[in-house]
Amino acid sequence: MVQVATPESDFADALAAEIRHNYKAGRVIVAVDGIEGTGRFADSLAQAFSRAGSHVARASMDDFQRPRAARTLRGENSPEGYYFDRYDDSTLKRVLIEPFRLGGSTGFQLAAFDADRDTERESKWLTAPADSVLVLDGPFLQRPGLRGQFNFTAYLEGRQFGLGEAAAGADALYQAEAGPRFGAGAIIEIADPAHPRRSFADSC
Repeated sequence: MVQVATPESDFADALAAEIRHNYKAGRVIVAVDGIEGTGRFADSLAQAFSRAGSHVARASMDDFQRPRAARTLRGENSPEGYYFDRYDDSTLKRVLIEPFRLGGSTGFQLAAFDADRDTERESKWLTAPADSVLVLDGPFLQRPGLRGQFNFTAYLEGRQFGLGEAAAGADALYQAEAGPRFGAGAIIEIADPAHPRRSFADSC
């Protein structure tokens, strides 16, 4: 089936081409950072890399959460808990980022935890070609401990409807600590997800 081009797919194709122009060979790790809307854009970007002939591995921070007891230790609606306790950055680096970067026959995992069932996922170790692209989406990907782990980071902004108290407060903590607009390789405005557009760090 022939895919019909859309503003969203055209934008993703252009961004994928830009990234591949800068990283022509070897493994590439692309982070899609933002408080919401990252899954859709990361899927679109992964499809763009695939259309361009790259092997793509796709992962989400949703599959690297910590157990519910750890996530809610500071309270169900705690912004500090949402920001500091929700995601297992050390496991992410140990089973995905570090082995993926090694390349070759080194195995990596695209998921480690099932948050709905509140249990660890059964280990499934994968391998990929030497020039594979990993597209990882989720919030807070430029905070200390993760910043510098990726070849390229796209930061999404512009959709803030319906954020809960904890998520909104956690995003405020993230903005204060990490300044994600200024560390990203691209800032993407997704007020209309079907028509993403590039923004710039010095814009208001």
